[in-house]
Formats: sequence, structure tokens, C-alpha cells
Amino acid sequence: MGSFSIWHWLIVLLIVLVLFGRGRVAEIMGDFGKGIKSFKAGMNEDDAAAAKPGTPAPTQRLERPHHDAKPAGETVPEAAAAEPRDRA
Repeated sequence: MGSFSIWHWLIVLLIVLVLFGRGRVAEIMGDFGKGIKSFKAGMNEDDAAAAKPGTPAPTQRLERPHHDAKPAGETVPEAAAAEPRDRA
């Protein structure tokens, strides 16, 4: 019960082929391979950009939004503004 035998995998493969057809499975696997190649190319571009002298490495700035902050032009509904907040 701990691991799958070759027969389990063959049955799963047979079911997938029946449901999707051989052409669709091949198309999905081709798209998967293209995605992996694209990901690797993107990673290599980031590494190359970081290796160039004088060029800062790409960084991502993550900030936590302030609870009382609201987007520009957006107003607070009157019911929410009148409600006192419990600051624990």
C-alpha cells in the first residue's frame, strides 16, 4: 500500500490517453517543455544582468500596506468611518 507498482502507472497512463487522446497529451507535454526552456532563459538573463559591472541586480521591493491607508480618490463609507476601532 506504500508505493505504486508499474501496473498502477500503466493504468493511470491508459486512462489519461483515453480521456485526452495521444495528440492532446503530446501537445501539453510540448507546451510544458517550452515553458521550462523559457523559464531557464529568463533565469540566465537575470544572472547575466547581475554579473555586468555597474548594473544593479534586479530587485523586488515588497511593502506591507498600512491599514489606515486608502488608494487615492477612494473614500471611506460613512458607516465604517463612524465605527470606532479597537486597537489592541
